[in-house]
Amino acid sequence: MTLALLLAAIFIASFILTMVGLGGGLVYAPLFLLVGYPVTTAIPTSLFLNGIAALSAAITYFRRGLIDLTTALPLLLASTAAAPLGALLIGFIDRRQVAAIMAAVLFLAALRMLFAGEPAVRPTPWPIWLNIVGGGLIGVLVGLVGGVLGIGGGVFIVPLLIYGLRLPTKAAAATSIFIVIFPSFSGFVAHVALTPPDWHFIGLAALFSFAGGQLGSRLMSAKMKGRAVRQIFAVVLLLLCAKLLQRAFL
Repeated sequence: MTLALLLAAIFIASFILTMVGLGGGLVYAPLFLLVGYPVTTAIPTSLFLNGIAALSAAITYFRRGLIDLTTALPLLLASTAAAPLGALLIGFIDRRQVAAIMAAVLFLAALRMLFAGEPAVRPTPWPIWLNIVGGGLIGVLVGLVGGVLGIGGGVFIVPLLIYGLRLPTKAAAATSIFIVIFPSFSGFVAHVALTPPDWHFIGLAALFSFAGGQLGSRLMSAKMKGRAVRQIFAVVLLLLCAKLLQRAFL
């Protein structure tokens, strides 16, 4: 794959995934490994570009008032604290069984997003403490599952915010993208401390990642309906479901 095609793929991944609350990491790392980058380069580069795309989109979403900080902050803190615990549990549980169970959960969530009507609307007024407690509980769950399976939590956050805390679809995606920023950059720093990255490629790719995040977030916040966002996200869930099933049975 030529550099031009690789940069175009980075832009497209950022553009599509930032619309649904993800930064692009689901695509970046496999793509870099596919074109021949070593793991020590592919993983930190993916994390950095994931953070850049998320930051780019979060700027737009914050300006348009879509990010729910009362939910995002407790979720962020709880998931960060729970992720190491999830990693410690690996030795005591069957990862294949967990992967199969989560694949089934994601499959059902995808079907609901594809075929169900509009999610239940929040009653007015909505107590702030429900956001704080709910965000914390979702954070613990996401952190544990992410730590066990070694995957990002955004794919779990968005459905839980929509159907659990009844956040509007756009607000759920925007809140998720804000959360994605922090583990992406913290993970990148940890990798850089061990292996120096290819700063020339990262700098160039970051421009395309940032541009894709800007375009995706602007299109989502200004033009797209909540149902269209859920349908795109459902396709992402189905792809991840297939990946989890592969991990569980192959």
